[in-house]
Amino acid sequence: MGKPDTKTIYANERRFLDDRGTAAALAPNGENPAKIMEKAVIGRIVDAQYFQYQCFALNEAGIVDRVVNDVKFIGGTYGSAQKPTPFLCLAFKLLQLAPSDAVLEMYLSFGGDKFKYLRALACFYIRMTRRAKDVYAILERYLVDRRKLRRKGRQGTSLTFVDEFVDDLLTKTRVCATSFRELPRRTDLVDLGELEERESPLGDIDELLDADDEEQQQEQQQQQQQDETPGSRADDESDGEIVERPQNGGRMDVDRSPSRSRSRSRERTP
Repeated sequence: MGKPDTKTIYANERRFLDDRGTAAALAPNGENPAKIMEKAVIGRIVDAQYFQYQCFALNEAGIVDRVVNDVKFIGGTYGSAQKPTPFLCLAFKLLQLAPSDAVLEMYLSFGGDKFKYLRALACFYIRMTRRAKDVYAILERYLVDRRKLRRKGRQGTSLTFVDEFVDDLLTKTRVCATSFRELPRRTDLVDLGELEERESPLGDIDELLDADDEEQQQEQQQQQQQDETPGSRADDESDGEIVERPQNGGRMDVDRSPSRSRSRSRERTP
């Protein structure tokens, strides 16, 4: 029995999903690309009309055209029938094609609103197939991408951003109807020497925190100086009070003698 032909590309995806085994190589993270997604989700993708007609015999270059023309939102399945999105169908097609790192870098390098879903698709594929240190090293570069994305799910369509989607890929174990292996902590990889400490685009966090503490101390000192200033309490006590004074500047003498009040009452009686 000869070796399987790994150079021939078959248009029928059923061969890729053959239970007896596949000739495709394992992903860099050691997983079988045909079994990364759940079996129920794969069944919906293969039976979807979009996958059968638009993803038929598609290559790495055709992925770009399909994303630009067809992908208008990210997501896994949507609606009561749990229909797979074009985004998820193309992600499964990438699992079959297994593009190289150079192709993925080209996907990620495209900018502008026209190719933002292509970058999201490449990040999603990298999370599925690459090792933990490569996932951190590649995806963290796009935590500053503030381009808007539409996310569609069972509850409808919502607004998100590229950096939020990348953060979900780094922190969550299930995104777009796909379960991932939990990533090890970044600090553990730094301790092992596989990654370098991440530099925030905002600058040194310790310096920013020290600057905030100094500002708070200065504000507290200014407040204490105002409270200790002489005459400040008297001014504070007089605030909001209404002091009535006579127009002539003296006191008003009021005769409250009982004889005068009795005389007035007698004059009024008939």
